[in-house]
Amino acid sequence: MLDALIIISFVIAGASIGFYSIELLPGSAMQQVTNVDGLRWVAASFTALISGLIGLSVQTNYRRIERNIREMPLDVLLTRAIGLVVGLLVANLMLAPVFLVPIPKDFIFIKPFLAVLGSVMFGFLGVTLADTHGRAFLRLINPNSVEALMVAEGTLRPAATKLLDTSCIIDGRIQNLLETGFVEGQILVPQFVLEELQQLADASNDRKRARGRRGLDILNQMKATYPDRIEIHPADYDEPMTVDAKLVRLASEINGTLLTNDFNLSKVATLQKVPVLSVNELAQAVRLSYLPGDSFEVKILKTGKEPSQGVGYLDDGTMVVVEESSDAIGREMQVVVTSALQTSAGRMIFARPQASVAA
Repeated sequence: MLDALIIISFVIAGASIGFYSIELLPGSAMQQVTNVDGLRWVAASFTALISGLIGLSVQTNYRRIERNIREMPLDVLLTRAIGLVVGLLVANLMLAPVFLVPIPKDFIFIKPFLAVLGSVMFGFLGVTLADTHGRAFLRLINPNSVEALMVAEGTLRPAATKLLDTSCIIDGRIQNLLETGFVEGQILVPQFVLEELQQLADASNDRKRARGRRGLDILNQMKATYPDRIEIHPADYDEPMTVDAKLVRLASEINGTLLTNDFNLSKVATLQKVPVLSVNELAQAVRLSYLPGDSFEVKILKTGKEPSQGVGYLDDGTMVVVEESSDAIGREMQVVVTSALQTSAGRMIFARPQASVAA
């Protein structure tokens, strides 16, 4: 019903414009017309046809437009509306003197043409400026206004919205972080990230296919466990852009935080002043820090470079080189830290058996 109403409205509006637009024709042209009423109906029929085609296009796309408006953050919608109103107001103020200038009757159509053109130009300019500086304008009026709008909207929480990239989903540790409660706020998975996961899952390369399927499985589990927090965001861009570029742009537009394990992506996002959270950096930050003299238990798994050395690993993967332990392979033993070394490959701890230290 609504689809038909949209088309009918455009047809009626177009027919009315064509019917009454005859009045805008120059007087010299009107004098050559023998049947004015016939010309009116021809013009009305033509404009009705054009308007009907436009209405059909609008009817086809209005669902998508409506969805985009509903999903648009409230602060962006508000600033764009203000920018449009201000642009139209400026257009009317600047064009007012033009309408006071006397124009020959044959060129009377110039005034409405300038009114429409000026309104479109200044309205578009107002919306563009609102997109660029609208958030700063709201903060100038009230520093807490943007955050208050987000809370009132209900789709964004006081905590920054997180955007997941492909590497972070495949990694899987984000699922554990959600379970512990250390990650707050809404979690968005853009549609283009989901498409990239699907492409990996359908790849001919076995390794890529396994990574893609693992990412989809993890995403399904998180969506089932946290249906109110994990959302698939439909935003996409028509411009030819990489997935990483789309992520940075979307995070910037919604004032969100990018959650990724991609080192290069995090650097690019930081350069564009987009907040970034790295699970790898978090894992490094929460590793236990052992100082010389600290004692712990480790299982010796293999021999080291030196004949008397044994090698074990902590739960976080840190390598522990234990002196005088080559004969203890396969056994747990209490060791005392003698020194620690941070290398490009990770952290290494050097230790000695506690029994030998006590002796």
